[in-house]
Amino acid sequence: MPPDVEYGSEHRDGETATEPNVGIFWGVPNGGRTVLVTDRTALAQAEAYGDCLTHPRGHHEVWEVWRRLGGTALRRRGLPPIIALHEYEAFPRGRVVYMRGPALFTLYADRRLQRPETVAELVRLFGLSGQDHKVCSDAHYRTLA
Repeated sequence: MPPDVEYGSEHRDGETATEPNVGIFWGVPNGGRTVLVTDRTALAQAEAYGDCLTHPRGHHEVWEVWRRLGGTALRRRGLPPIIALHEYEAFPRGRVVYMRGPALFTLYADRRLQRPETVAELVRLFGLSGQDHKVCSDAHYRTLA
């Protein structure tokens, strides 16, 4: 299916990006642990937003597509079925943006996703190894609960 129909399913399984990506992510409970689910865009296909390059889709948009699939279809696509039961704000989330001026990737993330091991996993998933990056908090990426 085209990526605008089946968001993120090809990335949720821990596949390392082979080139730098921008995108969105969540930390979602699955089988007694938290897994990172992502929806990514290669930097070469990212959209301009001011002085940044960013992912064209938002958290609400992607989450609603996933949610409408239902638990069984989510599981078949390698996504946690719990997605079908919650709103997009229920779990910690964030976004990776590329700042063109300083040539820097910025990971905006809920503080619960800023642990060193989680950041290392995000760097791997988004293909940012060897790339300059920083991690920041932002009011948009705070879990409501």
